[in-house]
Amino acid sequence: MKKILFIGGSLNQTTMMHQISMHLNIRYDCWFTPYFADGLIGALTKKGYTDFTVLGGKFKSDTEKYLKVNRLKVDYKGKKNEYDLILTCSDLIIQKKLKSKKVILVQEGMTDPKNLFYYTSKYLGLPRYLASTSTTGLSNSYDYFCVASDGYKKMFVKNGCDRGKIKVTGIPNFDNCGIYLKNNFSEKNYVLVCTSDIRETYKYENRKKFIINAVRIADGKQIIFKLHPNEKVERALNEIKKYAPGSIVFSEGNTNEMIANCDILITKYSSVVYVGLVLGKKVYSEFNMNKLNSLIPKQNNGKSSFNISRVCEHLINGVPEQIYDYEDSYAIPIPEF
Repeated sequence: MKKILFIGGSLNQTTMMHQISMHLNIRYDCWFTPYFADGLIGALTKKGYTDFTVLGGKFKSDTEKYLKVNRLKVDYKGKKNEYDLILTCSDLIIQKKLKSKKVILVQEGMTDPKNLFYYTSKYLGLPRYLASTSTTGLSNSYDYFCVASDGYKKMFVKNGCDRGKIKVTGIPNFDNCGIYLKNNFSEKNYVLVCTSDIRETYKYENRKKFIINAVRIADGKQIIFKLHPNEKVERALNEIKKYAPGSIVFSEGNTNEMIANCDILITKYSSVVYVGLVLGKKVYSEFNMNKLNSLIPKQNNGKSSFNISRVCEHLINGVPEQIYDYEDSYAIPIPEF
């Protein structure tokens, strides 16, 4: 059997890879690895200096636990086997393993806003990881790039990606938002504030201003805070208690179901904003709302993982690459952690 390596990262990235593999694991030998790096970054990872990223810390431990719980075959850094195809959700680092292989890049979600690092990376050749996800796709070190929507295709092409390599497949975890409307989350009709891990990744955030603005928007309505999984919980709790007393705080739980039951969603730079927009919520974000509406991931009743598997089959075996859009619902349940 031909072998495929799926590179994970955050739980969002890893569950995406898992869903795609479900359509391929009968005909192909599928293996998984947490995200990894070579060279200097790899050496820094061993010393724990990258634990605030998907290379280590909670991100890596959560991914390792997920792979174990779901009994997926693990080949850390892809050292055990030679692979016919590699899938990854990030090209900010191009591992040596990828350079001589067929590669498919899958968009993981919203990309960060462009900043100085984006332009210095693009025009001066500085490492793309310094600009974070704003430079997604610019490596050109892949055969195909599977993206969330036609709007994102236009954006990536404008950024400099090769139009001929981009496939609008939709992306798992954001292609069937309607399923979250049926849930067991007890709270309803509140203002949901989804925080970020901006400070944990050594960028600046005025959290006091963000919380006070959320209180202003809520205007007396119950506020629920859903903390980012990578966030320092105790610090966040103290800030919320001080500036938004009476708020309910969750550090765990299904964020999408919380969005489904809210009236208003407040966030900064997070892919969850798309769930709110699809479900018709009043949304506040640091991004321009008109732009966000033009980028909303394709809603195809959960077919994105299947569509991406078709791109894989075309690349690895030469089968037709048509991305099917059945009228009936073809939904793969999102794996639970």
